Amino acid sequence: MKRICVFCGSSSGKSPIYLESAKKLGKLIAQNGFELVYGGASIGVMGAIADAALENGGKVIGVMPSHLIDWEVSHKGLTEFISVDSMHERKEKMYELSDYFVSLPGGMGTLDEMCEIITWAQLKLHQKHTWLVDVNGFYKGLWAHFEHAIEEGFIRASDKNFISFVASEDELIEQIKSYE
Repeated sequence: MKRICVFCGSSSGKSPIYLESAKKLGKLIAQNGFELVYGGASIGVMGAIADAALENGGKVIGVMPSHLIDWEVSHKGLTEFISVDSMHERKEKMYELSDYFVSLPGGMGTLDEMCEIITWAQLKLHQKHTWLVDVNGFYKGLWAHFEHAIEEGFIRASDKNFISFVASEDELIEQIKSYE
């Protein structure tokens, strides 16, 4: 069974569309026979995606550093919960467990996790694909930054081959299902 790691916020954001997107993606992950790997929180976008996957019969693995377990309100109803010692170990464990990576809206932690995974691909440490789901235009500015960095010679144009920008959860699942 393929596992999709979703990086996303422990906050809900200002618009209800962010939680709606997370719920839809969690449901689609479960309904399509994928397993969800994520940051382990029961709140915000993270909690919404995990709850939706579980409610639809999916398997969900949460990974959280021990110092955040109480602070981030760890999810108590997961298929599997893994406590690690540091944020770096969290990213390593999420990487080890996952076949694909997806970023939903989130803050600095989401950006950190996503950029590190993309950097590892750029350095040829893995060949796992990453998708950015542009919920409510959330990633348009970041995608424009990537384009600008290519134009300015800081990112190779070929490095975009392991990153995809999608407009919806349905488009994401279709691309993952057809990805080789």
